Amino acid sequence: MWQRLAHVLRATGHDVFTPSLTGVGERAHLASPAVDLSTHIADVMGAIQYERLNELVLVGHSYGGMVVTGVADRLPERIRTLVYLDAFVPQPGQALVDLLRPEVRAHFQPGALQIAPLPPQAQGMKDPGEIAWLEGRRDAQPMKTFTQPLALEGRYRGERAYVFCTGYSPTSFAPFAERARNDPAWRYHELPTHHYPQVSLPRETAGVLLNYA
Repeated sequence: MWQRLAHVLRATGHDVFTPSLTGVGERAHLASPAVDLSTHIADVMGAIQYERLNELVLVGHSYGGMVVTGVADRLPERIRTLVYLDAFVPQPGQALVDLLRPEVRAHFQPGALQIAPLPPQAQGMKDPGEIAWLEGRRDAQPMKTFTQPLALEGRYRGERAYVFCTGYSPTSFAPFAERARNDPAWRYHELPTHHYPQVSLPRETAGVLLNYA
């Protein structure tokens, strides 16, 4: 998912890590009903700790906003900047399901153990080449990753930035973008594309991230 963007950033001399979360990507074989948001937070914390990373720019896309919020709260001393890339920004005690638009929440089937990703067309993607590239790179996620509330202690007090993708509507991320745009404590950026700027605009997305690297 991050291949195009990571290539651009590495070409500028930066180290880039794109850890896969338990149950998705090359770790899809580890999916189980027990996997939850805490599992994914632990995945990223493990990558940070075992790679000995410090002063890092931590980026969360979409659901990843839930994950990086939890990671930053638990490892605040390791993170220079927290970037939400068209992502959810939870408050303490919220689960992702609490932040969804009603029509998206209706996508959840009662009793389901996993939730399939929305069709890319529903997230603004129209280019057939991009849709083909995305095919097979997204997986269903265990239900508990959406329903487990996020426990936070408010330990992260570093720099925060929001990148809002303005090229599609409706979007679940407009409220978070509006809040960040009007809060002087946040840095705010926009990209004129669909929900996957790392696919459609890798150079432009890298340009935003390089403000913080």
